[in-house]
Amino acid sequence: MIDDPVTARRLRDAMPVFTALATCLLVLAIGAILSLGRDVLMPITLAVLLSFVLAPAVRGLQRRRLPRSLAVLVVVLATFGAIGGLGLLIANEASQLASDLPRYTVTMREKLGTLRAQAGGGATLERLFQAVQDLSQDLQPPEPAKPRGPADAEKPMLVEVREPKAGLLTTLGGLVAPVLHPLATVGLILLFTLFFLAQREDLRNRAIRLAGSGDLRATTAAMDDAVARLSRFFLAQAGLNLAFGVVVAAGLWLIGVPSPILWGVLAAILRFVPYIGAVIGMAFPLLLAAAVDPGWSMLIATLVLFAVVEPVAGHVVEPLLYGHSTGLSPVAVILAATLWTFLWGPVGLVLATPITVCLVVLGRHVERLEFLDVMLGDRPALAPSEIFYQRMLAGDPLEAIDKARQVLKERALATYYDEIALGGLRLAQNDRASGALAADRQQAVGKAIETVVTTLGTLPVRRGASAVRSAETEAAVAALGPDRAATAIVRRPEDLAPAWRGSAPVLIVASRGPFDAAAAGMLAQVLGRHGLNARITSQDALNKGERPDTDGVALVCLSYIEPISTSHIRLAARLARRAIPGVRVMVAIWRERDPAGRDRLRRATSADILVATISDALDAALRLSGAGEAREARREAARPGQSPGDLERMRA
Repeated sequence: MIDDPVTARRLRDAMPVFTALATCLLVLAIGAILSLGRDVLMPITLAVLLSFVLAPAVRGLQRRRLPRSLAVLVVVLATFGAIGGLGLLIANEASQLASDLPRYTVTMREKLGTLRAQAGGGATLERLFQAVQDLSQDLQPPEPAKPRGPADAEKPMLVEVREPKAGLLTTLGGLVAPVLHPLATVGLILLFTLFFLAQREDLRNRAIRLAGSGDLRATTAAMDDAVARLSRFFLAQAGLNLAFGVVVAAGLWLIGVPSPILWGVLAAILRFVPYIGAVIGMAFPLLLAAAVDPGWSMLIATLVLFAVVEPVAGHVVEPLLYGHSTGLSPVAVILAATLWTFLWGPVGLVLATPITVCLVVLGRHVERLEFLDVMLGDRPALAPSEIFYQRMLAGDPLEAIDKARQVLKERALATYYDEIALGGLRLAQNDRASGALAADRQQAVGKAIETVVTTLGTLPVRRGASAVRSAETEAAVAALGPDRAATAIVRRPEDLAPAWRGSAPVLIVASRGPFDAAAAGMLAQVLGRHGLNARITSQDALNKGERPDTDGVALVCLSYIEPISTSHIRLAARLARRAIPGVRVMVAIWRERDPAGRDRLRRATSADILVATISDALDAALRLSGAGEAREARREAARPGQSPGDLERMRA
């Protein structure tokens, strides 16, 4: 322990710097380990991802009474046999394409020459033409040496320096080395896949112990859910990409593009890379189609093929199989692709998204790894009410209005106000009470919220799920939950009791706080949309002696974000009853969410009704307006044989 307070304070101030340096060193160390150990870590990673895909097949064979070890062996050998056969087919297609490339470059050179002549030259076309020329010369087979004649006597003789002929061991080493490395990698993948599938439960238990065995039930459920989700995701993605590659290969074969199997496999593999994978997989067939066909029909047909197949797979089939997205933010996808390509090359580019998905799923289920979900996931890092308040602090009500438009297509205005806007008001009130929000900032935030409320009040009611929703909108809709039944009811004048048929039967009195006027405006809007018009006045106006128009007022609502005292509310309720005989008084305390606390406050304030949400206020206003009795009377009147006298007696 350090006794000197000055030294202790300096150490506390320097701790963030030390933490940042330690974090940077840890990241650099992990990157060095991944780069240096790629020959071992890459096969392990491929084996883990492959085990996720093959686990359902192993379980299926086990359900058919096949022993676990035999089921694992059958599934793994069948998979690697299929991969080996596909590799031989790809090698054959690639060798055939390599032998035909010189002929294709001639066609491309002629086509570029025609374009250059028609376009009148140009720096870009010149460079492209020169590149094709160089490629054509490189692909041409070398001409055999001609015997020197008398005419060549004066020409200088070319001297070629050759190294001495290598020995047998050196030759064998040069031939075997390029083959041994891929075979060793495949062997490691095969071995690790067998091990992971055979020891799946044991590995899961060890992962649970590392994640934290304090709450074994919750940790086990989280790990099982994470593994199940990853298995379903990778299996669905692998199946979809396989079908995509088959469709692309069949389409290219019908069009006449050479080596369609090669391009189909390449398109299926590159589709594991979001955003840029499909573009890379499409570029090679397009270039080849332009080189093969003297005209442009093959190029156009290939472009149409990819323009149709990719959107169908990405925007129709993918959402049906595993949702609208992989759960990754676009920035995380690009960063992951860049990082893993730098560490592991082209294989890292293909593995980037699956690895990042694994990290995000683990972050959502393991508390210690939650930072991975925050950094890489597409779920908002803040709650919807916190996002709303942050935008008000930033002075950006337009962005909040834009997001609210999307949410209001699927949820009622009252629901949005209750869970998002009022939540933001409560956060603002907390900062105001703690002194973290200066007076000028309070006024700015209050005006920004009033701008949002005023704009949302003018929006038409449009219901129906949006076809394309952002992750923030999806999180907000999920957090809101279903609408209340009252939010679907709109009252007509004939539905209301006689006392509620005035021009504005509800009078809302907003408290003195800088945010109370916005809350009162929200309530007035919702009531107005449901056929109960409302007027707003402030507590300050009443204290100054300004008397509001009370004609036709059947309900007075006292609105508070945070009341000063219960005696203050009780006095305001007494004054309202004295000014408007027979009026009902509703007290709205927007931060009180405890039902028991609401009942205690209702008795303490002598209010007829105490509410904490706009939906509760709407329910209470609809009940007090007598709408239920009027509707029941119409139903009774519609019955056969019902006389006007019976209707009058029923109303009485």
